Amino acid sequence: MLHFRFSTVLKELFEATLKRPLSGSRQTTWLPTRHCCFGASSVDARSVSTQLKVLHAASRRPALRAAPLAAPFRSYCAKTEGAVELDEQLKKHGATGEAASDKRRNPGILPSLEDLLFYTVAEGQEKIPAHKFLTALKATGLRSGDPRLKECMDTLKETLKNTADGVTLDRHLFKKCVQSNIVLLTQAFRKKFVIPDFQSFTSHIDELYENAKNLSEGQVADYIPQLAKFNPNLWAVSLCTVDGQRHTVGDTKVPFCLQSCVKPLKYAVAVNDYSTEYVHSFIGKEPSGLRFNKLFLNDDDKPHNPMVNAGAIVCTSLIKQGASNAEKFDYVMNFLKKMAGNEYVGFSNATFQSERESGDRNFAIGYYLKEKKCFPEGTDMTSVLDFYFQLCSIEVTCESASVMAATLANGGICPITGERVLTPEAVRNTLSLMHSCGMYDFSGQFAFHVGLPAKSGVSGGILLVVPNVMGIMCWAPPLDKLGNSVRGIQFCTDLVELFNFHNYDNLRHFAKKHDPRREGGDQRLHNFGPMDYESLQQELALKAPLWKKVSPTESHQDSSTTVVYRMDKVAE
Repeated sequence: MLHFRFSTVLKELFEATLKRPLSGSRQTTWLPTRHCCFGASSVDARSVSTQLKVLHAASRRPALRAAPLAAPFRSYCAKTEGAVELDEQLKKHGATGEAASDKRRNPGILPSLEDLLFYTVAEGQEKIPAHKFLTALKATGLRSGDPRLKECMDTLKETLKNTADGVTLDRHLFKKCVQSNIVLLTQAFRKKFVIPDFQSFTSHIDELYENAKNLSEGQVADYIPQLAKFNPNLWAVSLCTVDGQRHTVGDTKVPFCLQSCVKPLKYAVAVNDYSTEYVHSFIGKEPSGLRFNKLFLNDDDKPHNPMVNAGAIVCTSLIKQGASNAEKFDYVMNFLKKMAGNEYVGFSNATFQSERESGDRNFAIGYYLKEKKCFPEGTDMTSVLDFYFQLCSIEVTCESASVMAATLANGGICPITGERVLTPEAVRNTLSLMHSCGMYDFSGQFAFHVGLPAKSGVSGGILLVVPNVMGIMCWAPPLDKLGNSVRGIQFCTDLVELFNFHNYDNLRHFAKKHDPRREGGDQRLHNFGPMDYESLQQELALKAPLWKKVSPTESHQDSSTTVVYRMDKVAE
């Protein structure tokens, strides 16, 4: 008889669908929904044993019922008849969703994701200080200023104002704060991001930064007078993963001009607005093998690629044709701000004036292009050059530029806003040309040794993309004889010597390098992909060994035992 009751409940547990209606005003889903399916073979002996213990209490209760989709509050794995009656009473009396979920949880088996998150952070305490939650959040790589967490952080601030001490939160207040972003937070604390062990990874990044900091070679560019004023000791590295994990070290808040680092970005804008075929009817795709500012075209009288000056000038002429320079500039600035997740993107008028006054070589290239009819019909060459100088004078910080690079790494979707900025076609083409032509005359060696798409600029920046993983911006003004940042090149080289980020590193058999995409460095993390509340809670329900028992509580109503679990801690 007991076996029959276990079988019935087990069957219904596996067939029951968890539903959690997402209110548009409280829950924001940043990623598309994906449902996880689980078979009996995916549950090992430990998880079966744990589930049966929990189901022992549930077996004395009536069968499960599925909650209606239109229910205005959350439903759980199992409900008793008493819970059904309580639902009706709560509906009748207009109880809040928070109170309803708490009261209905008592007879059930599983806690909510909000409960599990609280138990994880609280570590057995009844209340948690807000700073403890924020510190644990930072350890995952997420920032409290992340746009995706705005509602959570705003609620946290307002809630703390109304608490007695202004510091601690009990379970109910904590749940109120996190419920609007619970899926993102649960993924973060359960190490579901692309870099699971983020603290360990960033400690290596800091070491690489310190190694490169000791280099004193190179000269600050002086052919543009405004660039010559930068302190040669400035050195910064920022990274942003495709999941929005952030890390910065050094002088990351100092603004500097993009210079040639803007070339792949405006090429991406042109392809995004038109098409690959149209853009490359004016510009080639091959490395030139020559200096970036040479007056030289290919056999078809086209610039070799968009990463040299001639190609970048023609590419500039393709953006917003027919509009005024003011309209064109605002258009590109808005694009770049979206790529940077609305972080700092500015403009240095002093650099622009300096560029224009010392731009004889670029004017020569412009007239040569005009002679060879390289521009679209009706193009005003001098106006295009003004726009070209303006785009080179756009300012960023290492932090904002790393988000731009991460948008390229993420297929055109900004990681910290979830907004699609560029088409996949534009991103793919941009990364291809950055890989083959992005590092001036050092492009071949960089592709050989580093094996990643990158673009350097004479201001000292290197925009580096690790596709599907992260974007990085390195910045140090001293340049080598080829125009690349000395410290930046060293950092990128050391990065791929330590981690298997090179495009041609074998991820299965190359054991000499670390793979930060593996949890703990040894076992590859199973990538569940984007998850919603329902699929995430299903996974938690069927992966019992991933939980830890907090405390059993005796229920005197039916002499059964309710067991509460929490997620594993972020770090020991």
